[in-house]
Amino acid sequence: MLGIVIIAANAGGAWSPIGDVTTTMLWLDKKISATGIITSTLIPSLLCLCVPVAITSIFFKGTIEKNTTQDELSYSLKERNLVFGIGILSLLMVPVFKQLTHLPPYMGILAGLAVLWVTTEFIHRKKEEELKGKFSVMHAIEKTDVKSILFFLGILIAIKPLELTGVLSSLATNLNGVFNNNENAVVYSIGLISSIVDNVPLVAASISMYDYPIDSHFWQFLAYAAGTGGSCLIIGSAAGVAVMGLDNISFGWYLKRISILALIGYTCGAIWFWLM
Repeated sequence: MLGIVIIAANAGGAWSPIGDVTTTMLWLDKKISATGIITSTLIPSLLCLCVPVAITSIFFKGTIEKNTTQDELSYSLKERNLVFGIGILSLLMVPVFKQLTHLPPYMGILAGLAVLWVTTEFIHRKKEEELKGKFSVMHAIEKTDVKSILFFLGILIAIKPLELTGVLSSLATNLNGVFNNNENAVVYSIGLISSIVDNVPLVAASISMYDYPIDSHFWQFLAYAAGTGGSCLIIGSAAGVAVMGLDNISFGWYLKRISILALIGYTCGAIWFWLM
């Protein structure tokens, strides 16, 4: 179940401009547009998930029981739906915000956070202070993974010297030579490499290595490949690393039971791009 969740998390992020760090990078660098990435990668992303799910459903049997905690009981269904709806709407409106105001997307995120903050403070105003704190935006902000943010920042800073010294342009020339200038093969291989090497530096390097127009086939395929290729190994994505830490799933277990399914799904989505 958790193996499929990893595939689902990565496939779900690949078709949105704010669904994954790599797609956001391509969007901010004007390599893809919000509408372009959604229309071109939605179906491949669904294939990437649905094919493994279909195969797994043949063998996966059993029932799932959900534990109900006291915190959930103290939070009404109406309140939950309201906070969930505002949160999702805030994220969906980020591309619209950028298009209308021409301001950086992070300002749209902060605006949505402000609305969510005011809403949660209002709906929990009559609750006890201890319980109210658990449902506050500040409580969520305190859990921000600053180490991961600094990790991504360090990668982007490290990529820039490679671009300025000509290493990335040389790498692009070598990749094109190996695959005889077949851009589909180049992008497909980048997706597989992203399951071993973090996809953020790969995409950052690709942005500097290649010069294609906005919403070209290359950038859209790269957004899909970098976002979903990491599912092939449990260490290839943030979702996989998180599951590995939370449930003590080993690298070998995932490799034997999930990696082939992830590779099949990834390849099915890639074939859709090739046919396009």
